Amino acid sequence: MATTFTNTATLSYNGETVQSNVAVGAIEGVLNVSKNTAAQEYRTGDRITYVVSIVNNSDAAVTGLTVTDDLGAYLFNTAPVQPLSYVEGSVQYYSGGILQPAPAASTASGLVFSDITVPANDSAILVYEAEVNEYASPETGGVIENTVTVTGTGVCDVTATENVAAANGALLSVMKSVTPVPVAENGVLTYVFQMQNNGNTAVEAADNAVISDTFVPILSDIRVTLDGAALTQGTDYTYDEATGVFSTANGTLAIPAAVFTQDAATGVWDVQPGTATLTVTGTVGTVCDLNAS
Repeated sequence: MATTFTNTATLSYNGETVQSNVAVGAIEGVLNVSKNTAAQEYRTGDRITYVVSIVNNSDAAVTGLTVTDDLGAYLFNTAPVQPLSYVEGSVQYYSGGILQPAPAASTASGLVFSDITVPANDSAILVYEAEVNEYASPETGGVIENTVTVTGTGVCDVTATENVAAANGALLSVMKSVTPVPVAENGVLTYVFQMQNNGNTAVEAADNAVISDTFVPILSDIRVTLDGAALTQGTDYTYDEATGVFSTANGTLAIPAAVFTQDAATGVWDVQPGTATLTVTGTVGTVCDLNAS
């Protein structure tokens, strides 16, 4: 971006003065930089690909540049923490559109690439990956504000910033267990479905989350609870004793959002997932019945 300037002259004669018009000029910096990513949102553990483009507006090559990425650093308890970690060896460096050997990279303080050259009236591009770590806020409204700075001899420093927001929504997983093991013929068997939500949004009735399963061996006389509360067949779930096909009804399951807390000493974010437990208990048949199926 060009910086404008103004200048006015004064003409003096015989004790009189005359002001000239205001002349307006502009000085354009040698370098421009932009930083972009295709990522629209992040979760902890995601890898984000960043593209840094440096444009040289002059008729001479610019050499020996240093590119510094702050890895989203922010102050926590007066000390900086970085919500991004550089993925070692991921950088690709293009100068004048030609792939070059990977530049020297240091992560001692942010991420620093050294000895970058931008040809005359051309560009250089750095493409690299960073992983979202435990210092990135997973809460609704969380943002990684990532700034890159280009410095060199005889040129002004230039900076560019790219923001990525924390993903909003539920993030579900389910673990199924069975007890007892083994179970006696014609005995009582219990399946437990432990559901977890690591996201920042609760699952509610309107989300129509459903657990479905086909029980082998087939269970009879089943009893179903959700977080200890009895569910009603035909209303809260369906079950076919002829096929063993089971399914909760739309709107039955509700799973709270995770709770996020940032350690007051270290700045690390802790995640306590929201949970819900579905329990199905029924009577199994005989070993002969299982073999026949």
